[in-house]
Amino acid sequence: MYTNLFTQKDMIDFQNLLKTHKKTITTAESCTGGLIASKITEIAGSSNIFNGAVVTYSNEIKSQELNVKEETLNKFGAVSIQVVEEMLEGVIKKFNADYAIAVSGIAGPDGGTKNKPVGTVVIGIMGAKEGKDIEICHFSGSRNEVQIQAAEKSLKKISKFFQKTLDK
Repeated sequence: MYTNLFTQKDMIDFQNLLKTHKKTITTAESCTGGLIASKITEIAGSSNIFNGAVVTYSNEIKSQELNVKEETLNKFGAVSIQVVEEMLEGVIKKFNADYAIAVSGIAGPDGGTKNKPVGTVVIGIMGAKEGKDIEICHFSGSRNEVQIQAAEKSLKKISKFFQKTLDK
């Protein structure tokens, strides 16, 4: 079971920081199916910091909408650091955002392999000027629990990343 990694209060605080610094955020989601974007837009006034997002569930749409290279998908698979890196670059450009989250993973209950078991999620964050931070996470629980954990971990990660940029 999971705990609340990123609460609604955390989201409000994060969005207020983004507003104060006139920054925007976008998301490219696969296994979370728009859950991260939904959590962002639950907060009134989120239109000040969020122009849009894209759910790229299939490899075809990852390529079509985010310019993820087919050779990258074929060589590393959709659930990889390399694909998430290209998703980040594509979505930040597509929505002209300052910050981005990209997520690709295996929520289950099927689809896992020995090397990439169910619950494997690659989470990437990026600042247009601050660089990228991409990690492979392993979550447990039901499909929905994996999705929620991935969404909340992503939001916590981008919030900390943004805070660090302010501390510099």
